[in-house]
Amino acid sequence: MSAAPSKQLLHLVIGGELKSINSTEFKDLDQVDIVGVYPNYAAAHAVWKGKAQQTVDNAQMRYFIVHLHRLLDPEATGPGKGG
Repeated sequence: MSAAPSKQLLHLVIGGELKSINSTEFKDLDQVDIVGVYPNYAAAHAVWKGKAQQTVDNAQMRYFIVHLHRLLDPEATGPGKGG
């Protein structure tokens, strides 16, 4: 018997240069790198890690994982409901 497919939990990976290392405000929104949307956290994390490692020499360059599924369906996400 095959396992049921896991629920799609969309995640967005974005990054760019920040105004300050102590903030999450981008210096130039026109330069934000919208890397892509991924079907689960594991896939997004793998891409995020690669992008973060490529920019390790620039302290103001940061990449983030945005939990789109939480924005699209906030009622469905709670304790124990997935990352």
